[in-house]
Amino acid sequence: MSTKQPKADGPGISGAEAEQGGDGTVGKALAVLDIVAQAGRPVRFTDILAISPYPKATLYRLLQTLTHQGMLAYDSDSQNYALGVRLVRLAHAAWSQSSLAPLARPWLDRLSAELGETLHLAQLDQGQVLYVDKRNAARPVEMFSQAGKVGPAYCTGVGKAMLAFLPEAAKQQAVARQSFYRFTPKTLCSREELLAELEEIRKSGHAFDREEHEPGIICLAVPVLSSGGSVLGALSVTSTTTRNSLDGLEQLAPQLKACASAIAADVEAWRFPERKQI
Repeated sequence: MSTKQPKADGPGISGAEAEQGGDGTVGKALAVLDIVAQAGRPVRFTDILAISPYPKATLYRLLQTLTHQGMLAYDSDSQNYALGVRLVRLAHAAWSQSSLAPLARPWLDRLSAELGETLHLAQLDQGQVLYVDKRNAARPVEMFSQAGKVGPAYCTGVGKAMLAFLPEAAKQQAVARQSFYRFTPKTLCSREELLAELEEIRKSGHAFDREEHEPGIICLAVPVLSSGGSVLGALSVTSTTTRNSLDGLEQLAPQLKACASAIAADVEAWRFPERKQI
């Protein structure tokens, strides 16, 4: 299979063009990677061009560089671009070095056996929720959240649990990044509503998802905090309105908080690199 790419019309990137935007060429290249990743399948140049904000020649040069560096793979037979093998290596290294998942695994296994309900472990990434691990319930239920998926912070239990304990400036930045799209009739759809709820969460130490992201899905979440109060992540127990209630889930708060504390202790013992709180 040949990997020779099609030629683009027009000149390449000029020095001035590469410096446009706060992150220059690197930022543009990462944006192109995001487009390919979010497609969820191999895509053609024209598909990327239709979404990308960059001119045809600029996009071609970015794709060429990403392909040469192994970040993308190009199939000349189908004329498709897909994520490259080099990303797999980088993702594996990031998972080992920056994810809570490897250290939290034994604690999640233990809590899952005790509760028999769905558990989620998440971290905050650019104001959004990144699910890094999951344990299914004894009777699994189909839902959005899966390890590796990114979800909204303003209408998920883990998201709100993390937002509530951020330093004020970081919290305001993260809240400004929320879309406030109404997923269900119970979704919080304004900055004011969210900030008011975050204050209550900070007082109680736990957060709820009251069918705010998906109809029929409810959860209780707690933050995973360092001894200094920095947000490392969040842990949640999730169920459905047909087999549990918010009051029933709240009874599990002590077990959930104990598990979060154990995870945080292991993280600090390993000298986990604290992430930027936005």
